[in-house]
Parts: sequence; structure tokens; C-alpha cells
Amino acid sequence: MYLFLAFLMVPIIEIALFIQVGSAIGLWPTLAIVVLTAVLGTWLVKTQGRMAMGQLRTSFQQMSDPAEPLAHGAMILFAGALLLTPGFFTDAFGFALLIPPVRLAVYRYIRARVTVAQFQMGPGGMQGRNYPGTAGKPDDIIDGDFEDVTQGERPNTPSGWVDGPR
Repeated sequence: MYLFLAFLMVPIIEIALFIQVGSAIGLWPTLAIVVLTAVLGTWLVKTQGRMAMGQLRTSFQQMSDPAEPLAHGAMILFAGALLLTPGFFTDAFGFALLIPPVRLAVYRYIRARVTVAQFQMGPGGMQGRNYPGTAGKPDDIIDGDFEDVTQGERPNTPSGWVDGPR
């Protein structure tokens, strides 16, 4: 229901803001602001995204929980989508998500409402799990069959599923 309301209300709000701003400053300045925010937003998303990727790499190298850098990266991606969408309302939310303290507040808000059942990292993270067909089998044995196909024995047709060129 909330998603439906968002898809209904956001365009209405954007149209109303375009009318208000356009009547106050004119058509060309309004369009220039929209294009300028898209260009500036793209540059900010690029720089913020690089920083988020660096933080994610650092968390992987230090074997720490990557949830926060991943969440920041997702919010930066969402901010980029909002900034590329023409409009003042979406630009305001997009620029807000590019501010690290705002992202941190959103992350803490979401983290307080999400419960992680299990999180495991590092060596031995998959040990002790039983998957179908693997109970009691050593991990270093792979059972397989092979068939030797040499170049001279290949059929002339592209595959067994088509007739080939006629």
C-alpha cells in the first residue's frame, strides 16, 4: 500500500513543484537547475560510491562485518537513481542520502528493525553443514565421468538439436 502511495504521490508532488518553481523563476532556469542537479548528482554519486567501495574492501580485508558498507553502497545507488530522476522532490531525497550522517541515521534506523538470524565469516564458515547428498562424504573427492572427443569425430551439423545449413 505504501509503495502504491509513493508511486501516486511523488509524480504529483514533482509536477506541483515544477509549476511553482517554473512560475517563480521561469522555464529555462528551472530546466537548467534540473540538468545541473543531475550532473552534480552523478559526480557526487561517483565519488561517494568509490569511497563506499573502498570501505567495503577494507571490511573484507579485515574480516569485519560488511553490512554497513554494503548498506551505504545501496543507499548511494538509490540516491543516484533519485538524482537522475528529473524533479526537485526526488533530488532533495537523493542529495540527502549522499550525506554520510544521513546515511548512518537511515542505516541505524533499518538495523534496529531487522533481525539477522545468523552471520558467519572467515575460514570454516561452511563446515558442519549438511547439504543433500553430501552427508558423510569427504570434501576433497569429486565424482565425475568424461568422454574424449577429438576433432576428427565431431559431426558436421552445429548441434544435435538443429538440422544445420541446407
